[in-house]
Amino acid sequence: MSLQNQPLTFIANLMSFGISEVASKCARILVVVAMARALDLVQIGIVAAAIAAGDILKSFTENGVGQRIIAASDRNLDAICATAHRLFWVWTVGLFCAQLMIATVVYLFGGSIFLSGLIALMGVEYLFMPAGLVQVALAMRVGKLKQIAAIGGLQNVGANLMSIALLTVWPSAIALILPRILSAPIWLVAVRRLNPWTKPHNTPFAPLMPFVQYGWAVLGVEVVKAMRLQADKLVVGLTLGAETLGLYFIAFNAGLSLSNAFTTAFSTVLFPRLAQSRDRLASLRQSLLVGVGLIVPLVTLQALLVPVYMPFLLGPGWGEIELLVKILCLVAIPMTFWATAAGWLRAKGRPQTELWITSVLAIAVIVNALALGPFGLLPLTIGYAVITTIVTLAAAIVALRAAFHSSNFVVTI
Repeated sequence: MSLQNQPLTFIANLMSFGISEVASKCARILVVVAMARALDLVQIGIVAAAIAAGDILKSFTENGVGQRIIAASDRNLDAICATAHRLFWVWTVGLFCAQLMIATVVYLFGGSIFLSGLIALMGVEYLFMPAGLVQVALAMRVGKLKQIAAIGGLQNVGANLMSIALLTVWPSAIALILPRILSAPIWLVAVRRLNPWTKPHNTPFAPLMPFVQYGWAVLGVEVVKAMRLQADKLVVGLTLGAETLGLYFIAFNAGLSLSNAFTTAFSTVLFPRLAQSRDRLASLRQSLLVGVGLIVPLVTLQALLVPVYMPFLLGPGWGEIELLVKILCLVAIPMTFWATAAGWLRAKGRPQTELWITSVLAIAVIVNALALGPFGLLPLTIGYAVITTIVTLAAAIVALRAAFHSSNFVVTI
């Protein structure tokens, strides 16, 4: 068993990524606070629409190429890294061009030039990514998860703090987008120093087809996942207007966005552990117990503290969304079980199954937004929570049943 597969190391990695994600989300909540005080709900709604559109496209960066590096054998590692490096460049430059096209289409179909400009500006971030993505995957492969967590956390926190500073002197939506671009070079320098890599001379390229066969489903999962997280915001904006979208955006960030930090951290550290474990069943069981044992109490505590931290952060006048925030916090609990099942499916080479389940959930969430959105944010939020809980728990039970249905079920922590 490698060091990073040991339970205590897994817990340490989970805590590192958890702290990083929570710090990032807390900084983002501070940005939401600054937004609530500096911008009106219409401006917040415009920002939410731009971020939603940008995040959906950004999900295309999660194409499974990095996971091929993490799971590669030592014998094939150089060739796989060489092919991955080329793929990263082609892919991210293509995404930058796609972002510009989306901005153009939004403008041509009646969107404001300001919204189109925000969407186009967000695409610049892609140009900094390909020179560091191989290094990130290699660092995760050798167990440098704490360092990757620290770099990601510092980048996100730094960008959010820059947004807050800009909002105080320049109350404009662009203050929320520009720091994402300014922080990208910092991330690039840090990851390249963490795990230096250059393509060895005369190294052959690995075949492309295994990347395609594995990556298309992983890519589909991430795109559909982004649609699930963002499409309801777009529906709310189209059906109820920018002001209501701004209110929903604040509730979502104060609730699910923060609690989801724990499940995001869990998913990040779970795959490397399962991919490199000699006993995947034991690692899976241990990981689930650790994840549930840590995440459920934290999320429950967050929900209980909503009446305390909401007025403190946002000031008076936001009591109408406290119940929404509580409900959205608790959604992270069933998502922890599904994150475990999804990591198990990817480690078993079955991302296609994850894709179909994620697609069902995304469609259900969009239908819920269309059906319940016109009745108000509370019915919409309750429907979101109920649908997400039912689909994720049912899928997790089916996916993990075989793993836990074993005569030699033994858990050692």
